[in-house]
Amino acid sequence: MQNLNFPPFKYRFKSTENNTAIFDVIRKKFVVLQPEEWVRQHCIHYLITEKNYPKSLINVEKELYLNGLKKRYDIVVYNKDGSLNIIVECKAPSVEISQQTFDQIAQYNLVLDASFLMVTNGINHYYCQIDKIGERYVFLRDIPNYQND
Repeated sequence: MQNLNFPPFKYRFKSTENNTAIFDVIRKKFVVLQPEEWVRQHCIHYLITEKNYPKSLINVEKELYLNGLKKRYDIVVYNKDGSLNIIVECKAPSVEISQQTFDQIAQYNLVLDASFLMVTNGINHYYCQIDKIGERYVFLRDIPNYQND
């Protein structure tokens, strides 16, 4: 797999007849290793090891309903009170981050109402905070660290 713009982490692979799987520490199972999954796993480990978010506050690949359509988010991080803190949209490294990517995560946020958004293809990462009063996105250098208060 391609080197990504994330710190390295210890991962576990498993080979089957037709494909390779990587262990997901959140879902606690092996999942098929595709380019987008490679990015997702790096991002999960980044949130846990670099940003200190507890595994118990991270959720991966769950359904949400948007205008009656079933969608699937990549990663969400909750606050201790159960509200949503961060939504992460992961793309394969070959996928350019575009306005369409930002539109996708913004639509998810209409339903989920997170405070921060992150979009990554493993090479380029974009972070923003939602300014609900000004109804705008404030781009940041990084996602905030976990605050255990």
